[in-house]
Amino acid sequence: MNLTRFARRRYTPGFTPLEAMPRLSALLGADLWIKRDDLLGLAGGGNKTRKLEFLVADALAGGADTLITVGAPQSNHCRLTLAAAAKEGLACRLVIEERVPGSYSPVALGNNLLFDLMGAESIRMVKAGSDLAAELAEEAAAVTAAGRKPYVIVGGGSNPLGALGYAACAQEIMAQAFDAGVAFDRIVVASGSAGTHSGLIAGLVALNAGIPVTGINVRRPRAEQEANVLKLAEATADLLGTPRPQAADIVALADWVGPGYSLPTREMVEAVRLVARSEGILLDPVYSGKAMAGLIALARAGAFTGERVLFLHTGGSPSLAAFADVLRDPAFN
Repeated sequence: MNLTRFARRRYTPGFTPLEAMPRLSALLGADLWIKRDDLLGLAGGGNKTRKLEFLVADALAGGADTLITVGAPQSNHCRLTLAAAAKEGLACRLVIEERVPGSYSPVALGNNLLFDLMGAESIRMVKAGSDLAAELAEEAAAVTAAGRKPYVIVGGGSNPLGALGYAACAQEIMAQAFDAGVAFDRIVVASGSAGTHSGLIAGLVALNAGIPVTGINVRRPRAEQEANVLKLAEATADLLGTPRPQAADIVALADWVGPGYSLPTREMVEAVRLVARSEGILLDPVYSGKAMAGLIALARAGAFTGERVLFLHTGGSPSLAAFADVLRDPAFN
């Protein structure tokens, strides 16, 4: 797998840590490790940084001066796109899709506060179900009309170019595992806009790693999400020029989505608290918290017996303050 032919900005010096989680492992009776992509570069870290390394490089190569993207309220992707824009001296416009009615507030804490601190040029809220491609095109047209050059980044940075960031992560994991003298039997990761999940699978297949990936869905029904992941994984492999993943490679369990995207569950709150108190690692309520809730349930059910499992931490802790009431709510504890 040759990634050197793709332009790339580097926002993280070196590899993110690969750590054992001995106290959580003892509590759950499983051999658990964590890949700390919450410690990636840019403001607050998280998985979108890897995608933006390829996407922003493409934007700069094309002479863009303005990044435009979309996300939900408290979007980690919007936060990191804005951070990349600030680092590169670019303007940035955000379209916020209010997926849960009444969930967006321009004065909210968490990532919304960071949108203001990092100087988003504009933030426009649209209702759930809006034609997001059309909304992004409208923003791009406004930038063009002002005599500037826009670069549109899809939600989550989840297109084949962005997914290369997690093909690169697959290489990184394999190199670190070799250096540490460990072998992983399974990787568990949150599955949302599909770029992280798809890129990781495309990379592992290209490397003939033989490591299954269990995705924990945070938004959609299982069949719908698995179809999305497979389609993007195939497109990413085509871009790489490597063998395509097969349907059998794709697992995106939907048992821990709860009532919907970003809506809290008791299992998520337990996961966030348990990992914070056992390992001193902060998860987020939308992605990594629900993914860890799935891992915890699977471990308690004996699904990982005899396996060494790597949890890919996709970040998101800057949004924790916006969910303080939920995390302290006795109904969820």
